[in-house]
Formats: sequence, structure tokens, C-alpha cells
Amino acid sequence: MRHGGVVLSFRKTIGFSSSGEIGMNIYVGNLSFDATEADVEQAFSEFGAVKSVSIVKDRDTGRSRGFAFVEMHDQQAGQRAIQGLNEQQIAGRSVTVNEARPREDRNDRGGRGGGGGGGGGGRNRW
Repeated sequence: MRHGGVVLSFRKTIGFSSSGEIGMNIYVGNLSFDATEADVEQAFSEFGAVKSVSIVKDRDTGRSRGFAFVEMHDQQAGQRAIQGLNEQQIAGRSVTVNEARPREDRNDRGGRGGGGGGGGGGRNRW
């Protein structure tokens, strides 16, 4: 999925594993631009089974945006990974690790409406 210059390719925030346990999606921030999905998976696999790793990349350059999402098979493993890896180093850089928030609905952006436009034109009154 593409949006605003970013390629997003991660799945639902919470899913069920084949054993019926609820999984967990984890946000990894401040990730080294040189980090690979294999680097991230290796770090997280010490805490439990990793379902998927998605490093978010710029759609134009293909370069990492410096953050990723990791989907763990169960919540207990996810909590252990968050506690064990937050502020630890992955690929030579200290990362921020916490539970991913659900994506906001793009249809309800709130805030300002679109459009506007200038006054322009009109007759010269003087």
C-alpha cells in the first residue's frame, strides 16, 4: 500500500496464530538505515516466534524510513520482546520498541477541510 511517499506493507495489529493465541504487532523506531529484516528478526526471535518483519521504505528511493513493524505469534512473546529490546541496539543503533497502535481510519481525517483558495480578481474599487 502506498500513501504519502511511504510504502506500507504490514498486516493487522492483532491476529490469531494457528494455535488460536492472539498475536501482537510491535513498532520498532529509530532503526538504523542499514538494518535488514533479518537483523530485526534475529533480535526478536530471542523472545519468541516471529510471524513477520516489515521495514517501512520510501517509495521513491526504496531506502528505509528508520522504523519497522514486527508481528509476534503471541502476546506474551511480544511483551517480553518489548521489555527486552526497548532502548537496546539492533544493527548498531539504540531502538525504541513498543506495541503498535492500530491504524487510524483514513476516511475521517478531521481537522481542516480541503480547498479554500484565494479571493483574487474582482474589480478595482479606487
